[in-house]
Order: sequence, then structure tokens, then C-alpha cells
Amino acid sequence: MKTLFAKSLVVAAALCMAVGASAQAEGLKIGYFSGERVLRESAPAMAAQARLEGEFKARDQELKDQASKFQQAAQKFEKDMPTLSAAERERRGRGLDEQRFDLETKRQKYMEAVSTRRNEEMATVSERTSKVIKQIVDTEKYDLILSDAQYAGPRVDITQKVIDALNAGK
Repeated sequence: MKTLFAKSLVVAAALCMAVGASAQAEGLKIGYFSGERVLRESAPAMAAQARLEGEFKARDQELKDQASKFQQAAQKFEKDMPTLSAAERERRGRGLDEQRFDLETKRQKYMEAVSTRRNEEMATVSERTSKVIKQIVDTEKYDLILSDAQYAGPRVDITQKVIDALNAGK
């Protein structure tokens, strides 16, 4: 496993040196942008996040209320347990199990719905980001744009240009 990693590292380093030498020889223009930063700071991404929060606020509150009621019922059951008959303990225990199952099911469906909608919204933002990057490539004659590199110097970082163009609605 270590040798595979070491070989991959050597290949990657050789590729980077080859690209670097080629870039110097041919005058390649290379840029980099941080996709994470774009999704965190751009107006379309923040608007998408606000839409998601608004869309799921009521369901989130409903789940919190249901969890609180379940917690109160469980505490009451624990407090009352010594004085309950065996049949009553079993009946209330089953009721709590049903409440727990219902709560977990609703929570799971909620999380799936949030995840699906987040993916839809982020796909839209990502599509807009791709169009903006294409415009930057065309207007500024970039040969290569990288995203989420291990390291990129400020000279090649075009993240703020991408964010500004997204915020301007281009």
C-alpha cells in the first residue's frame, strides 16, 4: 500500500514538473479557484442556503418539538416506573418505542429531503460557477483552470473573480 502511494506521489510530482516546464516554455496561463470558498461566499450559494433554511424551517421545528415531547414522556415514564403495574409499564414502554420509531423515521426522511434539495441547489450554483469560469477563460485567455488544488499561490488564484462574477449575476 505504501509503495503504491509512493509511486503515485512520484508520478504526480513528475507530472507537475512536466506541466510546469511546459507552461514556462509555451507561456501557459494557469488559474486556480477554491470551489469551497465559492460555495461559502458567493451570493447565489448564500441565497440557496437561505432558501433551504426557509423551506425546511417548519419541518425542523416540528421534529424538535416531537423530540422534546418524546424526551418528556420518557422522563415521566422513568419517574413513574416504580409505581406502575407490569401491564402498565409494558403498555407505556411500547408507546415510547412507537414514538421513538416514528421520530427516527421522520428524522431520516427529513435528512434525506434536506440532502436532496441541497444537492439540487448546489448543482445549480455549480452550473452557474462553470459558466462564469468559462467566461473568464474566454475573456482572459486561460489555458488551464484548476479547482481545489493542494496549494496555489495568490498570482494564480481567481477565486475572488469567480465570486465577484457570480455576485454580479454574469
